[in-house]
Amino acid sequence: MFADDRSIDNLQQLFIEFKKYLNLQKEYTKLEITEKLSILLSALILLSVVIILGMVALFYLSFALAYILDPLVGGLMVSFSIIACFHLLLVLLVITFRKKLIINPMVNFIAGLFFDNDNEK
Repeated sequence: MFADDRSIDNLQQLFIEFKKYLNLQKEYTKLEITEKLSILLSALILLSVVIILGMVALFYLSFALAYILDPLVGGLMVSFSIIACFHLLLVLLVITFRKKLIINPMVNFIAGLFFDNDNEK
């Protein structure tokens, strides 16, 4: 079957090309993973910064609102209590709608990051 030298040379060449192909696929996979993880990490860092700045802004706005409500409700303690109840209501709403507000968008982002970009190339 493989009696002549040309067939053996062709098989050796095929094997060499296959090894090159596997090495190229390995490098391509490394580059793809690096790209996806860098996008994911930068999105997480951006989200963390936005959340921290939002919390700081909410903190100062809460104090401002408490001092604005002070003369209207009859005391600083009552105005802080009203704002605390409002914050608790916001927390309950976020917990109630966490799947729609947090989980589904995060799953869509990660799935889109790892699967949809392959069709664009």
